[in-house]
Amino acid sequence: MNNYDVIIVGGGAAGLMCAIAAGDRGRRVAVLESSNKIGKKILMSGGGRCNFTNLHCESGDFISANPDFCISALKRYTQWDFIALVESHGIAYHEKAAGQLFCDQSSKEILTMLTAECDRVEARILTHCHISSIGYRHGYTVTCDRGNFFAPLLVIATGGLSIPKMGASDYGYRLADQFGLRVRDTRAGLVPFTFTGAVHDLMDGLSGVSLPAALSASSVTFTDDIMFTHRGLSGPAALQLSSYWQPGSDIRVNLLPDHHAVSLLLKAKAEQPKALVRTVLSGVLPRALVLALQSLWWPEYAEKALAEVPDDVLRLVASRLQDWAVRPSGTEGYRTAEVTVGGIDTDELSSKTMECKRQPGLYCIGEVVDVTGHLGGFNFQWAWASAQAAGRAV
Repeated sequence: MNNYDVIIVGGGAAGLMCAIAAGDRGRRVAVLESSNKIGKKILMSGGGRCNFTNLHCESGDFISANPDFCISALKRYTQWDFIALVESHGIAYHEKAAGQLFCDQSSKEILTMLTAECDRVEARILTHCHISSIGYRHGYTVTCDRGNFFAPLLVIATGGLSIPKMGASDYGYRLADQFGLRVRDTRAGLVPFTFTGAVHDLMDGLSGVSLPAALSASSVTFTDDIMFTHRGLSGPAALQLSSYWQPGSDIRVNLLPDHHAVSLLLKAKAEQPKALVRTVLSGVLPRALVLALQSLWWPEYAEKALAEVPDDVLRLVASRLQDWAVRPSGTEGYRTAEVTVGGIDTDELSSKTMECKRQPGLYCIGEVVDVTGHLGGFNFQWAWASAQAAGRAV
């Protein structure tokens, strides 16, 4: 039997950070990872440069049935704390839009940093750990193909369901169920939308076209770039909205978030009466998109000068441009989702330590918990912060 103070199931961002925090307190730690390598999502994130945190991280950037749950952990281990760690390892980074921080070189630097910190605190990391059972009796016995392990404390850091080709599974939720913890319904988040029918055909024809837009659903709005794809709609604004969208409901698309479309068209009619509607709109929208919408919204006036287009028609076109209702057939699902929305109910956990209230010595951290960040480094910050909360308590 391999005896430790703490066993951490999962060698991703949260699991590694928890090992560091616990090791700093002198705990003997084992990290058990089922796949062939640790930190796979770290390596692939940010296009290979790892969007490791966000300068503007606040609790309002997270989704949870209990929106206040994340406040404690985020306040006690902030983005500035992680940035200080990055800087202490000499990793060069830069800011992109909206406070997003990326490595200048490679996401490998973040994983190398975490591995070095685990080595410093003598945390043991094992890969290819296919766990067959975990039992509890005055502590936790983990049986896997790398041996039998025992510790009085166990941390679930198994992640969510997103990107199964990276090894994601429902194991963390099954563990939670084994120990009687409630798990909230899960769904793919930060994921492109898909469409069927005429809307799909339109978007397929526009594949690769991108533009700034405002997307709304469920009383939230995100203004950022969108991109049409062969299957539907992607880009930052679409990914953000997907975490809030409910199947069967519409999303509202404002293609001109920085303009007043009615004023734009009526002013053009007064000042450029011989111009075509598509000519005016091509000055503020991609021409391919304008031509596609023309065939839908004003085909009978396509070749008529603005002077010949009734004001009511221009107002209707303007209204559609700024409030285009489309209903997704779904999303691309966990295959391409960046995160999993939902997870272990936060009512089961202490917001200070991440320990389960009804199961002694069991902790849950990172994506497996019902806390989901917006796009832009927030999910990594939740991983770091929740892991530190648990690591300082175990």
